[in-house]
Amino acid sequence: MRKRMRTTAVAAVAVALSAALAAPAVAAGPGRGTGDGGDHRATDRAVRAAVQDGVPGVTLRAQDRRGVWTTTAGVGDLRTERPRSPRDRYRVGSITKTFVATVLLQLEAEGRLSLDDTVDSWLPGLVTGNGHDGTRITLRQLLNHTSGIFNYTADEDFGRTYFLKDGFFEHRYDTVEPEELVRVATSHEPDFAPGAGWNYSNTNYVLAGLVIEKATGRPYGEEIRRRVLAPLHLTGTSVPGTRTGVPGPSSRAYGKLTVDGGGPVHDVTRLNPSMAFSAGEMISDSKDLGRFYRALLTGRLLPKKQLNEMTDTVAVDDTHGYGLGLMSTELSCGVTVWGHGGGIHGSTSEAVTTRDGRHSLAFNFNGDWSGDTEAVIEGEYCGD
Repeated sequence: MRKRMRTTAVAAVAVALSAALAAPAVAAGPGRGTGDGGDHRATDRAVRAAVQDGVPGVTLRAQDRRGVWTTTAGVGDLRTERPRSPRDRYRVGSITKTFVATVLLQLEAEGRLSLDDTVDSWLPGLVTGNGHDGTRITLRQLLNHTSGIFNYTADEDFGRTYFLKDGFFEHRYDTVEPEELVRVATSHEPDFAPGAGWNYSNTNYVLAGLVIEKATGRPYGEEIRRRVLAPLHLTGTSVPGTRTGVPGPSSRAYGKLTVDGGGPVHDVTRLNPSMAFSAGEMISDSKDLGRFYRALLTGRLLPKKQLNEMTDTVAVDDTHGYGLGLMSTELSCGVTVWGHGGGIHGSTSEAVTTRDGRHSLAFNFNGDWSGDTEAVIEGEYCGD
């Protein structure tokens, strides 16, 4: 997972809500290098290697020029040994960010806001303190993580409360208001002045969700349902709010709730996702995620101007760029994929597609302490 956070032990655990599309691509063999798909043997091997590495189970769906291919490995329930299903729904964590960015860009296309608006013009007085100044931060800087606003999930007290074992089991059902998440962030100094750098911060997307609510007068989740889920018929996708369960069909989710990923495995399926809000609370399945990213990249959800804005990236490193809620990754074989990754307790997910939408991939690990997501993506697009 791509993370730029304070390097304390507790902050290291807080990456559960901080997943972008992962670290630089692993070194794969020369592969085909076309991105067209058709041969999924390397993908299947990478999925099974993840289970051998300790992931309880994997569900995956790919769609390319030859059609749809699905595979599963491992189990969805460690107690009953029930296998995972291609139809499993799961928490998608930071993949939520692409949905949020899409709605904000739709609002811009409608003339209801501008990405050059300041945060303070929509949320007056909320981003202030310890050097944070919402009058100097634009909505665009929220969406591409150049705002400099501290990442609230990197706060040590927050990490102890929601990510480590004792805190999680005491507070897993707590409702946390989004304004409280922002206050956690602004209790720290900014990472840098607005526009002066890049740093992945979940606080940016909590604020983006609040801007949607201010601009529309409706909950941000309702806007996602009305503008994205309903038009695309994404029936496996939901914005749960404070609901603690995952709708069926679904598997259990497992975590270790320790700093080093050691110790026993715990069932962390049920939790109140308000701790993530619009930075990472959504639930989906692999079929819906593939459909969403294909529709997005082929212009079904945004006018050309807004899609160009979304895919205008800031360099993260040599192989990754971050646009507006969307990350580009150049793989070892030269193929570039677009999408996002997401992590939340017991769930690690990836969804990517080629720029033309012809080859998409979405998958989930129902564990958060092991497994190589990059190897799966490399296997699908680059082969051996």
